[in-house]
Amino acid sequence: MLKVGSVVLGVADVSRAAAFWRAALGYVPREEMTDDWVVLVPENGVGTQLSLGLSESPVQPRPRVHLDLYARDAADQAAEVERLLALGARRVEWDDYPDDADFVVLADTEGNRFCVIDTGRG
Repeated sequence: MLKVGSVVLGVADVSRAAAFWRAALGYVPREEMTDDWVVLVPENGVGTQLSLGLSESPVQPRPRVHLDLYARDAADQAAEVERLLALGARRVEWDDYPDDADFVVLADTEGNRFCVIDTGRG
């Protein structure tokens, strides 16, 4: 049976993207980073890898695939959103938020969209 080994994001600046995601997730490079590729892995060795590859493709305003990052509850979600913003993420104006959204849409330093989810709602 197959399993997800790595999620791959296209980025314009591998070094900048790696610095953001390393700080955001506590990941480390699996091997030496190059100008056009790096595979980041959880420091404790458990979890899905995040690969960052140099890309000239434009960022999609409504990407079909994105990362969902899980927070324990609303307070954890708010703290994580602020931490990620301080690392260089930015808020994304999202017109599709439901009235009681359990997610916040952000973009990384490369413009790739991702969500921070409040998993405490059940």
